[in-house]
Amino acid sequence: MQRGSMQQTWNSDRRRTAIGRATLSVPARQALADRLLTPDSKILDYGCGRGDDIRALERLDCEVVGWDPYYRSETRIEPSSVVLLTYVLNVVEDPTERRETLKRAWELATTVLIVSARLTWEKSKVRGEAFGDGLLTSHQTFQHLFGASELRSYVEEVTGSRVVSAAPGIVYVFKNDAARLEYLARRITPDAEWLTSEDTASAITSLVDYVERRGRLPRLDEMPRETAELLAHLKPGGVRRIVNDTADVNKVTEGRKRSTLNTLLYLAVELFNGRGPFSSLPSSLQLDVRVFFTSYKEACQRADRLLFKLRDDGYIRGAMNASAVGKMTPTALYVHHRAVDLMPTVLRLYEHCASIAAGRPQEWTIVKLKHEGRASSWLSYPDFDKDPHPRIESSYLVDLKTLETSHISYEASTNRPLLHRKHEFLAPDDPDAARYRRLTDTELRAGLYENPHLIGTEAGWEAELTRCGRRLRGHRLIRRSGT
Repeated sequence: MQRGSMQQTWNSDRRRTAIGRATLSVPARQALADRLLTPDSKILDYGCGRGDDIRALERLDCEVVGWDPYYRSETRIEPSSVVLLTYVLNVVEDPTERRETLKRAWELATTVLIVSARLTWEKSKVRGEAFGDGLLTSHQTFQHLFGASELRSYVEEVTGSRVVSAAPGIVYVFKNDAARLEYLARRITPDAEWLTSEDTASAITSLVDYVERRGRLPRLDEMPRETAELLAHLKPGGVRRIVNDTADVNKVTEGRKRSTLNTLLYLAVELFNGRGPFSSLPSSLQLDVRVFFTSYKEACQRADRLLFKLRDDGYIRGAMNASAVGKMTPTALYVHHRAVDLMPTVLRLYEHCASIAAGRPQEWTIVKLKHEGRASSWLSYPDFDKDPHPRIESSYLVDLKTLETSHISYEASTNRPLLHRKHEFLAPDDPDAARYRRLTDTELRAGLYENPHLIGTEAGWEAELTRCGRRLRGHRLIRRSGT
């Protein structure tokens, strides 16, 4: 098609940008993990390309249709509860048409629009010449690469609605607050897992386990159907007595404390993204507020104070020093993803606010929270559990003051930074912590940490291993042959 509104024109064949995939696209996998793509949802893939996501979602029993101006132009387009706009905005060279495409997708969504775009850090993978506000590739296709914060701002401006960042380059726009708050609730306070119920006795065990972890009795609609059916013959007073006689009081107290803090965390994050009235909260959180607080007003006031503390450097440093998990350095706290939920609530709020503002990467190992200024980085060490000194693969940073983001890839580096003292990033009772601690102790005795300024990279670490006459076999330090 010919575009005369640009500084240059060319015959663009956009169909060449539609790649074939054997699996779900990254945005579709993210939305599936976030439970936005379900068999109960009517899904429209708007600009579906060759239709690979459609076929994959159909195999998952989803009701999905796709429309594409080249590959599926005959599809009748109808409003759908979920609309996917997957890497479409990148390839539209005309800014006016790009905007209209996003507006049309938003009009078609009745519950949520899922927008994804390629980001500026992928520029090295896109070869081409400057054209308009993007690049003209050698295949005569166009690519406009978005900054992570640019994508969020652009979608908010066009749709007129608040955006939640699901991951870098993936944003969700909800048609109503109820759907948005339901999603945030799942993200911040995941639904409790219930034990399997096969008879009345196991159903009671499952109920007691829930009460010990949540700190309160569930409502009927919070129970799995099989559990509710097995307990249906019991009167509410009888169920309460059974739980009171069976549940561990200390566990219930801990569960109550955990649920109270989770509710405060949710309300604080909700204010960061726009807080609604009590009636807009998901039903489970409404019950948490009624049980754990004197009123919604009191809960919001406490959450506001928590959010205010996020601005206090001294308070944040104190929380980091008091944290039972993580490795503290002169500039930041580093925590493994398995231990993040054990951080003090204000630090969990810190990480959640950053993730909702700019998106948490799908693959990450350690979060780094700076205690001077507010910036969160998610670091990827794919071989953390296999490699005694894992090498970094990538880093994604968001500055909470400016909402600017940056991404660094180390894949092409020949001398990558690596980790030492792995146990310090984990919770003390992590199943692997003792094994990692033993390795650290052995390395200390061998003198490998005598020159800490040398061992932070692959080359420096290997040189110190050679100097000390040691090598690693898995998580064991052994002598080199001939030493």
